[in-house]
Amino acid sequence: MTTDDPATEGQIGATKTSFGIVEHLRNHGTMGVSEVASALGVSKSTAHNHLQTLAELGYVIQTDEGYDLSLKFLDLGDHARRRHALYHAAISEMDDLVEAVGERGQVMVEENGRGVYIYQVKTEQGVQTDSHIGTTVDLHTTAVGKSYLAFCDDDTRERLLENSLSELTSNTISDRETLLEELETIRERGYAFNDEERITGMRAVGAPILSDDDTILGAISVSGPTTRMKGEWYHREVPEMVMQAARIIGIRATYS
Repeated sequence: MTTDDPATEGQIGATKTSFGIVEHLRNHGTMGVSEVASALGVSKSTAHNHLQTLAELGYVIQTDEGYDLSLKFLDLGDHARRRHALYHAAISEMDDLVEAVGERGQVMVEENGRGVYIYQVKTEQGVQTDSHIGTTVDLHTTAVGKSYLAFCDDDTRERLLENSLSELTSNTISDRETLLEELETIRERGYAFNDEERITGMRAVGAPILSDDDTILGAISVSGPTTRMKGEWYHREVPEMVMQAARIIGIRATYS
């Protein structure tokens, strides 16, 4: 990617370069001008100009080690998250659910074909994985994502599943027909399991958040290690708690 290359129709090359730098710093941390230029395939002067502009705008900071993202992105992220009525409707109910289960919980919405976590909470013993608020995930690999896929309308589901299904662990359902059968089961019982399908050693139970006219708004889940998420408690009691919490959140989101 270079700023000298013609931009795709309707796109601005310089903007793509700036956001390419932002995303690269997010993924790799502090970097110098030469490293950024090499990673993005631009000249050092181009990289320097973009970094300086981002720094002047307050989105990048410069240290002795190089450039990194500033805390200004926290404000943007918090604003984006808070515009969701679902976020406000879910907080107290998710806090109570996680306290009852004793693990970790998350609230997810779909955006651009992927699941985005807009809220997470965990107890002291809850296991923190690679996900956090703002993390995007493949829908078919998570309990929240499969809950969403199971209860969205047919056209939306077709759009969301039009690409090949990634395989993250040996348990990931990467075959389309097998996944569709799984989604039918989820619709019938009202909740989804994630049996080490995204991270080996972790299980989760998810349920859809529906409005009063059964429109899918998002989904919630609780997750924990296989050593604790097991037996009758995991297969019967936790799903009931998750579905109840999802129903309450749906009512609050509908009438807030």
